[in-house]
Amino acid sequence: MSENNLIDLDLSGVKWEILEEPNIAIQTTQKLQTKQNRTATTIVPTIAPVAPLSVETVSAMAMRPADIHVLIRMIGEFNHPLRAGATNVVLPHIAKAPNGILIITDIPGSDDDATGNILSGATGELLDKMLNAIGMGRDNVHIVPLLFWRTPGGRTPVREELDLARPFVNRLVDFINPKFILTLGDLATKEILGQPLAKACGKISEMSGGINILPIYHPNYMILKPLSKREVWDALQELQKLLKI
Repeated sequence: MSENNLIDLDLSGVKWEILEEPNIAIQTTQKLQTKQNRTATTIVPTIAPVAPLSVETVSAMAMRPADIHVLIRMIGEFNHPLRAGATNVVLPHIAKAPNGILIITDIPGSDDDATGNILSGATGELLDKMLNAIGMGRDNVHIVPLLFWRTPGGRTPVREELDLARPFVNRLVDFINPKFILTLGDLATKEILGQPLAKACGKISEMSGGINILPIYHPNYMILKPLSKREVWDALQELQKLLKI
C-alpha cells in the first residue's frame, strides 16, 4: 500500500502508523474499539431539542393579562434567551403620578443589570436632571426598555432578541396609553418610529392612535457629547409647552 493511500485512510479515521505495511495488531485493536464505540452510540437515547418560543406565542402570552402589574410579573418570569446571561431582569418603571409621558429606551446598561433598575447610574442621574429642568421627575413618567435583559457585553441586540420582547413592549404601551412617547437614542427611535435618530431628533411625529413621538439623544450620548444637550433641552421645552395645552 502506498504512503498516499495510508494518509487518506488516516484522514478518514483509520488510525495506524504511516508505514509501508500496516501494523496488524494496531489495526485489530482499532477495529475492536470502533465496534465498541458504534455499540455505545446505538444505546445512547436521543433527546429532542426544546423548540424556542415563537413571536406568535409570546404575542398571545402578552395579551392575556388584564392588568399592567400582572403583565410586569409575567415579564419578570419570562424565559427570554438573554435571561440566562443577565444578572437581573430590568423591569419597566411605572409612574405613581403619570402626566402622559412614556420614555422608551434601548437596552439595560451595566448599572441597570447590576441593580435591576432602569436608567440608573450616571445615565439615570442625567435623565433626572433633564426631567427636573422641566418640572417633572420619575414619579411623572413611565419608562420602558426595548429589552428587559442586558445583552452580553452590552452589544447591539439581534432582530430575534428584539422581536421576542416586542409583544410585551407593545402591550405596555396599550396599558399606559401615553400622550407622548419620548424615544432615547437611535435604536429606540428606529424600533418605535421607523426612522433613524439623525433624521428625527427633536421633531414630534404622530403615530397611529394619536400618540406623539419625540426622539431625542440617549443620556449616554449626551455624557459623551455635551454639546448635544442644547438640542435636547430645546425639544424638552417644546414638550413642556405641549403638555400644558
